[in-house]
Amino acid sequence: MLPEAVRSKLDELAEQYRDTGRQLEDPEVLSDHEKVRDLSIRRAALAPVVEGYQQYLALLSEASDLHAAAEGDDAELAELACDELPKVRAAALERIEAVKAALVSSDDNLVGSVMLEVRAGTGGDEAQLWARDLLAMYEKYAGIAGWTFEALDINADDSHGGIRSATANIKGPGVWAELSFEAGVHSVKRVPATETQGRIHTSTATVAVLPEPKAVEVSIDWANDVTEHVTTSQGPGGQNVNKVATAVHLVHEPTGLEVRMQESKSQHQNREKARRLLLARLYDLQLRQAHAERSAARKGQIGTGERSEKVRVYRYQDGIVADQRLDTKFQLRQVLFDGDLRPIMRALTEQRTAQRLAEL
Repeated sequence: MLPEAVRSKLDELAEQYRDTGRQLEDPEVLSDHEKVRDLSIRRAALAPVVEGYQQYLALLSEASDLHAAAEGDDAELAELACDELPKVRAAALERIEAVKAALVSSDDNLVGSVMLEVRAGTGGDEAQLWARDLLAMYEKYAGIAGWTFEALDINADDSHGGIRSATANIKGPGVWAELSFEAGVHSVKRVPATETQGRIHTSTATVAVLPEPKAVEVSIDWANDVTEHVTTSQGPGGQNVNKVATAVHLVHEPTGLEVRMQESKSQHQNREKARRLLLARLYDLQLRQAHAERSAARKGQIGTGERSEKVRVYRYQDGIVADQRLDTKFQLRQVLFDGDLRPIMRALTEQRTAQRLAEL
């Protein structure tokens, strides 16, 4: 029923599950609320896999005892065992299939914090309004999912109410497993508010979703590899917003990655947010490099998460949302206006799970 590689992975996760349980009983750990939250998210992500695996092992043990009884000398007991054995074996098979489905998503579920970036694409002012609408959609969905949503940086266009770009930190169980589907180009077909003749325009916005790493997963030599510039905050057109130097611009010299943060009035807060975003972008770069090394063997996989990939079209005239990876259409009002992405997330998760199970 279970390949050795899969069994080895399950044993490894079971040990991690026990370890997180021990840490959550440590008084020193319990005094650190952030660590408790992270460990709790990790343990909750591991629970379906590990508990299901333990149930599977218990069923195997029961099947082994029934098999021994079926071959024993007690005829009455052997008959009962023969009747019960197929049911237990079927239950074990059903349980391990559920465990494997949870296993292929376990690594995704372990990531409990992401950086979500929305940027206006083609379409001028309408694209900036569209970027604003998308950001609002994700904030609403975070509320539905029970996640925390923190806007880190918003580059707004005050003249029309749109946004050129925005970065938000979203935290909670399963946040990466779901929002990783959102990476790519989102296109909207609608009549812009500025359109006088009622013509439908197509505008786009790009969404990037970066898992926020822990310090042990990616490291930066802040003293030697990062150049920091502190300036005054700037508004549209480059004019200075205030006279105090609070905006932080970081450049990671080895990779050329740059981060600018000016949302807060505090230089310290902008520096802390900029560092977190730089860590996330460097981690994302490492993941994409690793993905490129494997891409030759996985060219046919749907939903790679590359930013150039068009993932979804929102059609106002038809009142529908069409995800390019799915055959099913979804209601525009439910998805965009209400921020309820649950039907899309369920469908995409089922699709990805089936693909990964085929690769086991």
